[in-house]
Amino acid sequence: MAKFTFIVPPLTGHINPTLSLGNELLKRNHTVSWFSLDANLKDQLPEKGQLIVLPIDMDEMAKKKLFEHAQELQKKKVYGIDSLKFLYEEVLTPMNSLMMNGIENALDEFKPDVVISDHQIFAGATASFKKNIPYATSVTAPASIKVNPSFPKIHEWEGEQVIAFQNKFGVSGNDRLDCSKLLTLVYTSKEFFGETDLPSNYKFIGPVLSPRSQKIDFDWIKFEKISQNRSKILVSIGTTFDHTQKKQFFNKVVEAFAGENITVIVVSDPDLFENIPDNFIIQKHIPQLEIIQHMQAVVCHGGNNTVCETLSYGIPLIVIPIAYDQSFVSSCVTDSGAGIRLNFNRFKTSHLKEAVYSILNNDLYSKNAKMIQSSFEIAGGVSKGADYLQTLVKN
Repeated sequence: MAKFTFIVPPLTGHINPTLSLGNELLKRNHTVSWFSLDANLKDQLPEKGQLIVLPIDMDEMAKKKLFEHAQELQKKKVYGIDSLKFLYEEVLTPMNSLMMNGIENALDEFKPDVVISDHQIFAGATASFKKNIPYATSVTAPASIKVNPSFPKIHEWEGEQVIAFQNKFGVSGNDRLDCSKLLTLVYTSKEFFGETDLPSNYKFIGPVLSPRSQKIDFDWIKFEKISQNRSKILVSIGTTFDHTQKKQFFNKVVEAFAGENITVIVVSDPDLFENIPDNFIIQKHIPQLEIIQHMQAVVCHGGNNTVCETLSYGIPLIVIPIAYDQSFVSSCVTDSGAGIRLNFNRFKTSHLKEAVYSILNNDLYSKNAKMIQSSFEIAGGVSKGADYLQTLVKN
């Protein structure tokens, strides 16, 4: 049996797919470890998974700032070069630089047969290349591997940052290593990703959904009571904007659906609402995967995780992108015919109401969402991903 190592940043959306893949490898009697900066990751690992916490030479204040910057990625618009400068100069390059020595030492100690490095932790790819260890890349944000023809210079600049890092840490030349030429796992389907001329080492395995280990309470009795003979929608728009914008957004949601023959589940702080209509349930946290299955439509910000979770159940969407890769993901939704897109800064209550009823009253959106669901299933998921990883083990 082989030894596999995942190298991950301290970001939940990047970690979750590796937990499912790692668990599958463990079931196949392999040894699996995770390299991370976050000691709390231990509580999330599957049974028999090993955590190696990478030491970083910085004081607690600087470490806290770095983690806060990592979380800020959710709130930064990365359509243009200025935002990418923040991403690389304030977060990725410092984080990778601090992790590099720890990764190299941990690789020497653990001696994995295969490394799976997150696409944003290019230190993992660099260290593996230097030590001649086969490595794969885990791509949790598919937008990062699709060149936008409108902004080609952005991708050139991004590549320059990765290459500069590699050169600094002992790998000469101008060949990017962050996406493995052996195997790059992409957590979506080709059908949803869209047209691509990516080489065959890019394997689209569909979303890898991780069951939530934390039990979240939800008022299922009220849900059943107010859902009799009603359509049901979920509204989830993440944490990508400030308090004032949130209130404005949710005011539109209330205006659109208060008193309508629709049950509305909202993921938000109830304190943001002056009044809660009888047909609404509002909670800060919900068991989202369980709830999505009961919905006829989901309204969200176009975040990759929520979109993939929704389409994995064949549910159509209204997407309202705000920042980061949400515009790309939202375009995938509309290009596949699985939903409707609204402009966050310009949409009115009437636009939201019209979009929701269009989806509820037109079976074509549901049909297209189910086609994407099928493409996710055909892609193979966790089992297929583990199969691909096992091919990298040297005999």
